Amino acid sequence: MQNDASIDQSFGNQSVSSDERRARIRLVFDAVAPRYDLMNDLMSMGIHRLWKRKLAKRMAGVLGRVVDLAGGTGDVARLLLGQGREVTVCDPCLAMMQVGRQRPGSEGLAWLTGEAENLPLPDASVDLLTVSFGLRNATHLSTALAEVVRVLKPGGRFVCLEFSRPARWLAPFYDLYSFFVIPRLGAAVAGEPQAYQYLIESIRLFPDQTGFATLMQQAGLTEVHWENVSFGIACLHFGTRPHAV
Repeated sequence: MQNDASIDQSFGNQSVSSDERRARIRLVFDAVAPRYDLMNDLMSMGIHRLWKRKLAKRMAGVLGRVVDLAGGTGDVARLLLGQGREVTVCDPCLAMMQVGRQRPGSEGLAWLTGEAENLPLPDASVDLLTVSFGLRNATHLSTALAEVVRVLKPGGRFVCLEFSRPARWLAPFYDLYSFFVIPRLGAAVAGEPQAYQYLIESIRLFPDQTGFATLMQQAGLTEVHWENVSFGIACLHFGTRPHAV
């Protein structure tokens, strides 16, 4: 368990260098890795699993090489396994992947250490790249999206599942739950309230539905659109690498 003082709560702290911020984010995930999936179930009352199944269903027709970026314990990657697919989990946190390797159904997965801003993958080598609740931890979001476009084959698909902006009527209740309940769950179950405080703050600083769609288009993705889930608490963002970038 990491000492609370080792975890940076200031997601947008401009005085922290990119390298230092990256190291502190990694400390967060090293700290929560053993109970990360359990905490996700408790925080979302299991609904995150429905969101991830919807992601997998939407991409069911895409075959070939599949990479689940920031794939952690491999829960999404396992949903993506199937005939005609080679599925790789890519994540910077070895502790998370070590937990995932022990999970049933992980035998068919490949595991690769790497981060969003510098993917250890060749140009135009991926048919489908997915990421769930991971891009908000990227130090430079525009750089991460440029890397997504680089590694996708022409016509390759990208889908990002991320927390977003809920409907106006839901927002006050969601904010109360996020700021007061989730850190306490983190303290009680994972023993890391500061880590979950950071994760909540990172959600607030991630672009909303329209803002992220704009960043995807600026990176060179086409056919950009999104689909809200649970009234916008989370959102599926879709894009395609065009045949000429």
